[in-house]
This record gives sequence, structure tokens and C-alpha cells, in this order.
Amino acid sequence: MKILIVTDAWTPQINGVVRTIQMTVRELAALGHEVEILSPDLFRSIACPGYAEIRLALVSRRTIRRRMREIAPDALHLATEGPLGLHARSIALEHGWPFTTAYHTRFPEYLRARLPIPLSVTYAFLRRFHDSGSATLAATPAIVDDLLAHGFAAPRVWSRGVDTTLFNPDGPREPRGDAPVFLHVGRIAVEKQVEKFLELDLPGEKWVVGDGPERARLQASYPQARWFGALQGEALARVFRSADVKVFTSVTDTFGLVLVEAMASGTPVAAFPVAGPIDVVGTSAGGVLDADLRRACLAALALPREGARAHAMTFSWAAATRQFVDALPLIEHASTAGTLQHAAP
Repeated sequence: MKILIVTDAWTPQINGVVRTIQMTVRELAALGHEVEILSPDLFRSIACPGYAEIRLALVSRRTIRRRMREIAPDALHLATEGPLGLHARSIALEHGWPFTTAYHTRFPEYLRARLPIPLSVTYAFLRRFHDSGSATLAATPAIVDDLLAHGFAAPRVWSRGVDTTLFNPDGPREPRGDAPVFLHVGRIAVEKQVEKFLELDLPGEKWVVGDGPERARLQASYPQARWFGALQGEALARVFRSADVKVFTSVTDTFGLVLVEAMASGTPVAAFPVAGPIDVVGTSAGGVLDADLRRACLAALALPREGARAHAMTFSWAAATRQFVDALPLIEHASTAGTLQHAAP
């Protein structure tokens, strides 16, 4: 099957959306599927206001229609609600192509952290976008329930996995002292609430991995922390396995891939009891959830690393990708592809 994924989030961005799509593409190829990606790197783009790392494609609907005609996929998935996703949604609806969408971020809460926009306005926009598809794929049951409560028509679970070969307790480690190391990994942006980690009264060291618009300010305010910048691959795995606790401060993530990457490295997690951590960590041996984040950090410090690793092993990209494939509706080329091919430009 040829699958077209349209996404406004793609390399060189480093975030959970990009990582999820990359790993899903890998698993789809292993299953024998052909995957095409429409992403901002294929077109002229501009930096997202206030977030230069994110590029917004400047492309006409006509160009996207032509690309979709050339690809002629058997199934279509819209990963994001940005310019590319909006164009592809409009074209698919015009020509009768069914598709799935994905809800990767609690975008209304994300946006409200930056601008005084009522949640009701953003949720109305998202319902219109996602409900035009056959299913809205969300990372956890808690997020599915949240979407149902906000009136979404067809949310269903598309879980996540972890590369347990890359992220493992064995291998090189970062030099460190005997004091505990508390680690934060993720984009350094206002919605991630990294400052809540940095201001905690904790014993030992604080390490911060990631980059983003808040980094310069926070690094200047908290020079005692160890700042690594953005890391990937083995460099990231090395830091994960070297820490004692992974601290997760976000309340807008729908999953939090860094949670399972830390646990796979044998590092327990401390997080707030919100959607994402509730399903990924819960009451497992992988970490501690508490509204008092300092208390969660200290409790996680006492957890055995073997329990965190064992819990991470329950997450599989292969299983998650089967959920993705099972949700995809097929495009009936005999009736709809021809319509697309002969549509007016």
C-alpha cells in the first residue's frame, strides 16, 4: 500500500511529532508499505513567528493538488493542522479522499500559554479540522477521553513505542559526581514549563537537554544547571542513562516520548498527574506522578532502575504502527483518483 503522510513538522526539527513520524515510516517500510511525505522542506518556507526552529511552508493549493495527483496514494494521513495539513484536507474533501488525522499536542492549551485565545475558539477550529476525517488518532486513552469530552467525533488510540536498542541502561555515560542528577529533556519553550524544573529545591545537579525560544533566558537565569543543547541518537541515550531521574514538567503533551526513552534507559520518571504521564507512567514501577513535583522527584530517586526498564519494554513501535495502519481508510482510485487527476488547477 502506498501511504501519503502530510506533515508541517519535519526535520531538522527535533520533537515528538517528527520522531513519531520517522519511527512510523520505518515500521511501515518493514511491513512492505511505500510511504511518501509532504513536508515543509520540499517548499519555500518561513520561520514561525516566535519560534524560528519551526518552518511554515509557503505553497499554493494548486501545487499540493499536483503533488497529491502525482503520488496517487492508497491511503492518506494528515499529521498536523498547519498550512500543508489545511491544504491537503481541503483537497481531499473536494475530491472525496478519506483520511485520518493525528492529535499530537494539546494545541488549545499550548496556544493559550502564549496568547489570550479562549480554549473554546481553538477547540472549535480543531473539531472542524479533525472531524472531517474518518478518525482522529491520539496517543493515549486519556487523550481520547479528553477529545470525546470536547465533542470530537471519532478519536481512537494510536500509541507510541521506544527504540530499546538505542535507549538502554548499558553503554557510555556522562562524567558526573556522586550527587543525584535530575534531568529535563525537551523543547525549551513556555508551554513546556521548564522553569518549574529549574526552580525546584533538589539535591545534586540539574541537567537540561534541548533548545528553543526560552533557552537563552533560562540559561542566563539558572547558570548553575548543566546545559547540553539539542541532542539526538547515542548522545541523547548517553545522557539519559547517566541521570538518576527524568523530570517531565509539561502538561500539554499528549504522550511524551522522552518518558519512555528515559525509562528504557533505566531512568525513572517524575511528572505531574496529567494526560500523557497518566497513561505512559501511571502507577507502574517506571516513575512517580504527583502534583508536588519535588515530592515526585525525591520518590522517583528511590525507584529501582530495573523497574523503569521493564515498564518501557511494554511499548512497541511495531504495535503502534499496526494501530496506525488499521485506522487508515483506503482511497477508491477508480472513482476518486480520476476526479483528482482531472480537477481544475
